[in-house]
Amino acid sequence: MQGADINKNDHAYNRVPTSSRASLLNATLVRMGMMTSLSQFMVGATLGHSMTFGQAMLATVLGSIILEIVSLGMGLVGMKEGLCTSLLARWCGFGRIGSGIIGIFIALSLIGWFGVQNSVLADGLLHASQGMLNYPAAAVVSGLIITLLVLYGFSALSWTAKISVPLFFLVVLYILYDIVSGPDVINFWDGQPNGPAMSLSQGATMVAGGCIVGALISPDISRYCKNKNHVLFMITSSIVVGEIIINCMSIIVAHALGTADVVTIMSHSAGWIGLVTVILSAIKVNDVNLYSASLGLATALEGLSRRKWRYRWLTLLLGLTGTMLSVLGIIGHFVDFLIFLGVLFPPIAGIMLVDYYVLRTHRTLLDATRARHALPDAASTPVIGWSGIVAWLSGSMVGFAFHLGIPSLNSLLAAGLIYWLLAEVKQKLAMRCRSDA
Repeated sequence: MQGADINKNDHAYNRVPTSSRASLLNATLVRMGMMTSLSQFMVGATLGHSMTFGQAMLATVLGSIILEIVSLGMGLVGMKEGLCTSLLARWCGFGRIGSGIIGIFIALSLIGWFGVQNSVLADGLLHASQGMLNYPAAAVVSGLIITLLVLYGFSALSWTAKISVPLFFLVVLYILYDIVSGPDVINFWDGQPNGPAMSLSQGATMVAGGCIVGALISPDISRYCKNKNHVLFMITSSIVVGEIIINCMSIIVAHALGTADVVTIMSHSAGWIGLVTVILSAIKVNDVNLYSASLGLATALEGLSRRKWRYRWLTLLLGLTGTMLSVLGIIGHFVDFLIFLGVLFPPIAGIMLVDYYVLRTHRTLLDATRARHALPDAASTPVIGWSGIVAWLSGSMVGFAFHLGIPSLNSLLAAGLIYWLLAEVKQKLAMRCRSDA
């Protein structure tokens, strides 16, 4: 099986059979492609602009540990069951409607990322136009162009990924070499950040938030893995490269240049090649963001309403929404956006992991249907998992309200614990009702 087949999503509504599992190399390359992008560089640059080098790297390691726990736990479930996250959620605490709600929130988070990346793209066009465009006009133009290209399935967009990824790495390595070979290389080790101060817990939650949706949907790729060792290698290597190494490089660059603005970093350090790199990278990322958001929202709405929605209308609506977010200045709230994601999504993983590994609510059903390479039927699928919904909201509130420790970890652990307690209470009440009867 070729790596491209993973992206075709041929088994969106069924289990991935053993014959369709991918090689370790192909699965790892697809996963690593998700982790190494302009978005990740922006996260590291923001850390480097607001924290010392040591603090930023510690925040990166702590956030990466959270991502590793979520990714590995979810990834192993996906490999064993051969199912994507949206299907697993139906039998791991949320039910059919609950999994649809999760799909909607994931789609909305991708549109938030669309707005962030469109802001970067608009800034790049602003530099390239040399003052001919103002920012709102550049944001509208770039957002509409990407929306129309995705809307009409412009296949030529695929070449941007082939060019932008290696070009991005080459430009970053050139900038990094230029910095470390200069006379001021020692300054960034002990120098103070130029941006607004950020606490360690904020930094770790921001790192987790930057890739928490990718961690949550790890089963979408791990369902193609052949065994547990492949899942472990795929996830760990992608986090080491995409989080530790990329963040380290971007922290050094941002610290040395005194800015977190990727357009400024790229254009001032690598000239027009750096500017082109930013533009191509932003196009590549937003192509995926809008496509995945539209497809995910269409699937979620179909599951909730039991009728098909027109994909093109959803794409247009989401593209316009993301464009409006960039015009309204979502990039100015980039840190808040990442922290919000870093608290909202970990509880979902905590609930699913507790349900699958601890409570094993539907494990017998999943085991039986897996042996037949089938899915549980509608009659045995919960309509909505109210305990999961309540635990998700409660865990998120804990993460937002309590700042002792790391909010991402707080929300994950709180949601898992609350879900387990609710399950215990339900079981005892059921036993009491049966004994009374």
